[in-house]
Amino acid sequence: MDIELANHMWDTFKNSGPSDVSERVQHDSRGPIRGLWPNFEIHGLINRTAITTKSLAAQRAFGAYGEGITWAVVDSGIEANHSHFARHSNLGLPGSPLSHRSFVGGSVADALTDKAGHGTHVAGIIAGEDTGVLIARNHIVDDKDLRVRQEKVAAVSGMAPKCSLLSLKVLRSDGSGDLVALIKALQFLRQLLQEHDGELPVHGVNLSVGYPFDPSWFGTGQTPVCREVDALVRAGLVVVAAAGNTGCGMARGFGPRASSFQMGVGQTINDPGNAEAAITVGSTSASPYHTGVSYFSSKGPTGDGRPKPDLVAPGERVVSAAAGKLWEELGPPSTRTPYAENSGTSMAAPHVSGVAAAFLSVHRGFIGRTGEVKRILLGSAVDLGRSRDFQGNGLVDTMSAIQSV
Repeated sequence: MDIELANHMWDTFKNSGPSDVSERVQHDSRGPIRGLWPNFEIHGLINRTAITTKSLAAQRAFGAYGEGITWAVVDSGIEANHSHFARHSNLGLPGSPLSHRSFVGGSVADALTDKAGHGTHVAGIIAGEDTGVLIARNHIVDDKDLRVRQEKVAAVSGMAPKCSLLSLKVLRSDGSGDLVALIKALQFLRQLLQEHDGELPVHGVNLSVGYPFDPSWFGTGQTPVCREVDALVRAGLVVVAAAGNTGCGMARGFGPRASSFQMGVGQTINDPGNAEAAITVGSTSASPYHTGVSYFSSKGPTGDGRPKPDLVAPGERVVSAAAGKLWEELGPPSTRTPYAENSGTSMAAPHVSGVAAAFLSVHRGFIGRTGEVKRILLGSAVDLGRSRDFQGNGLVDTMSAIQSV
C-alpha cells in the first residue's frame, strides 16, 4: 500500500471516533502504519473445537459423520425438544431395540428431559447439528462483572453430527446423583449387549459423571464402578470417561510471610476414569498448542501408578446445546439462546466420544474391537509437549486416527 495513502487513512480513522474500521489499524511509535488487518468474523467455540480435533476435516474428507453408530450418554438426560437434535433425528433410534431410560425414577419420557442441562450440553458435543443460530458467550468485563453476550453463528455441529444418541439418565434435576444409579446404567448396557450377541445395538458410552477418588478407600481401578466399566469394554463398548476437575489445589509456603498459591496436583483422576480399559480424557482450551492442559483438569498417574489420562480434548468455554438450569443461568429471557458455554472435563470427554463414533462410522470393521480402537486413538494423538501426567498421549486427532488404518 502507498505510505501516503495509508497515513491519510490513519488520520481519517483516528479523527472519526470509535468504529469497526478504525480498530483494524495498528499504530505504534516505530511508525504511523505497521499493518492493516480485516475485522474477521468469529464463530462459536464448538466450531473451533471441531476444527481443533480435526472432526470437520474428517467429515469433508471421509464422510465421518457418525452415521449408523449409536452412543449412550449416561448423564442428566437429553432435552429432546432442542433443535440441535432435530435435523438428524439423533434421539429417534428408528428400528432399534433400544429405548431411553431413567435410573433416577420416572419414565422413558423423563430420560428425554433435562432440567440440569448438563447431559444436553454433553450430548450436543457428540452429535447433532443446527444452522443460523444464536449462541451465548460469557463476556468478562472485570472480576466483578460477568455479562452474557449474544452472537449469531452460521452453524453449530457435534463431532459426529449424524450419530444416534441413547439417553440413560443417572443425574437428578438438580444435577446430583449417586453411584448406584450409575452402576445400574452400566449393568443395563452390559445386559443389552448380552441379549444381542453378534450385532451390537450400541457402540459406545460417554461418562461425564463421576466422583473424586481417594486411593486409601479401595484399590485404584478396582472399585465397583471401575470393574463395571472394564467389563463393559470387554463386552464390546468403547467407554469414554472424564478425568475430573480436581487437578488444581492450594499449597502454602513456609515461614511467617508465606503465602498460599495454586498448583497442579497429581493422582487426582476421578472414578470411573481410573478404570484401566476406559479412555480417560483431560481438558485443554480450543487453542491447546498455545495454552496446553487446563489448570483444573485432573492429573495422573493413578493411585496405583498407571498412566492416566489417556487423551486430552477441548473442555474450556465450549459452546453446545443449552437446556434446563444451564439455559436459565443465561439471565432474563432476552439474553437466553439455544446454545451456551460450559467448561470442564465433562465437555472434553464427549469430544473423544464423537471422534470415536466418527472413526467407527468410517471403519466399521473395528466395531466391538475396543482395545484396537483405544490403541488407534491414543497412537494417533498429537503430542502437545506437556507432561505425560497432564496430557496423556496428547490431543485427540480425528483425521490421523482414520488415516492410520
